[in-house]
Amino acid sequence: MPDIDFDKSMAFLGESQPYQWRLFILLSLVIVPIGFNGLSVVFFADTPAHRCRIPVEANLSAAVGKERCSDGWEYDDSVYVSTIVTEWNLVCEDGWKTPLTSSINFGGVLAGSFISGQLSDRFGRKIVLFSAMTIHTAFYILQIFAPSWPVFAALHFVVGMSRVSTYISAFVLGMEVLSPHMRTAFSSLGACLFFAAGYMLMPLVAFLIRDWKSLLLGLSLPCCALLPLWWYIPESPRWLLSQGRIEEAELIIRNAAKMNKKQAPEIIFTSLQVRFSSLGTVFLKQINVFDRSPCLCFSSRNSVNIAYFALSLNTSNLYGDPYSNCFLSALVEVPAYVLTWVMLRWWPRRLCLSATLILGGAVLLFIPFIPQKLAAIAVTLEMLGKFGAATAFTIVYAYTAELYPTVLRNTAVATCSMASRVGSIIAPYFIYLSNYWVSLPYVLMGTITALSGILSLLLPETHGLPLPETACGFCECL
Repeated sequence: MPDIDFDKSMAFLGESQPYQWRLFILLSLVIVPIGFNGLSVVFFADTPAHRCRIPVEANLSAAVGKERCSDGWEYDDSVYVSTIVTEWNLVCEDGWKTPLTSSINFGGVLAGSFISGQLSDRFGRKIVLFSAMTIHTAFYILQIFAPSWPVFAALHFVVGMSRVSTYISAFVLGMEVLSPHMRTAFSSLGACLFFAAGYMLMPLVAFLIRDWKSLLLGLSLPCCALLPLWWYIPESPRWLLSQGRIEEAELIIRNAAKMNKKQAPEIIFTSLQVRFSSLGTVFLKQINVFDRSPCLCFSSRNSVNIAYFALSLNTSNLYGDPYSNCFLSALVEVPAYVLTWVMLRWWPRRLCLSATLILGGAVLLFIPFIPQKLAAIAVTLEMLGKFGAATAFTIVYAYTAELYPTVLRNTAVATCSMASRVGSIIAPYFIYLSNYWVSLPYVLMGTITALSGILSLLLPETHGLPLPETACGFCECL
């Protein structure tokens, strides 16, 4: 049973036409808020310098001898007016709650990866995308009114769940509706550069708004502005075809042809194509997403997640200003995504993923040998490691989307994302390993990432192949 060549059926629309450019820009815009508030925890959960509060009437020698700060703490407000740490005194014996806040958020990302994939393959990419955007905006704002840390953490879990659901649905939708060349550009330059743009704006907003509640409110506004895009972003014709909804798929394609000033053929999809596409759902249960290739994807994505998020969350601990360091960490992703586009356009996928993972891991292994007085060189090497991790992060997302058929693509991308979130959940604790040995996080991250780069050479190659539409095309790819 042959696989459907959807791209060949859509060739009459042209490659880079108004319809494709509109979707490219709109779906990229949807991802801006993900970068804008996705890593805001580095500011609203940062721990300022602090000390025990000593009452004026207290005996100083007696106060110094206290085992616990029974009178509370005093926080330095030169960098932040307030954070959740100062709000609920997450220091000393409660200091473990700070990294746990990030881990709980990434736990939500894990749950969202699984749930959104299942829902998106069942009910469609568009409805899950905009439902996730609405939930993300609502719960991001609700965090402001949390009366305690446990309530905040629960809300932060839902924020992580809805954030990843938004990203995965938008990413998969873009991969399915865009033409082959624009698909490559979207997975690197589009989605990722717009994410980086939001990421770079975040430290600027945080610099201007030093109070954590006002900061969360300010970071939630872009999400509200994007909700009306519901009326401009269509459902994926590939997904509609996989569900046997031929008339709806053809209507979207004919509207696209009208926008591009192209003449659509009288019959766009043959009955044979529809039968093959619908049969894909029958084979869905026979596909094991935990065979060799997905397991290697899980391994690669876990190592990438550990390196990417640990390095991103570590910006407030680096030498220098936390706002400048965060901006630099975001800025380094721009050339990474440009390189990703070049690599995805012309290079084999295995070579791309392996080279960037090994690069990211190798430079991190050099950091322990840098003298403490040369902190600027250590920061530079850390940014090079972030460069490699960001590049690999983008490649592995596109790679996963290319491996799986339409009937399984969103679930597969989401499942790989879900499995890899083990890496992002433990990433905040990698930073705290420096309490035992300052270079331990870099040794562990560098080793794991480099080894994963070597193992990724065992993955199948997808460069130059059309996206599989059915289970048959998936099996041929493997």
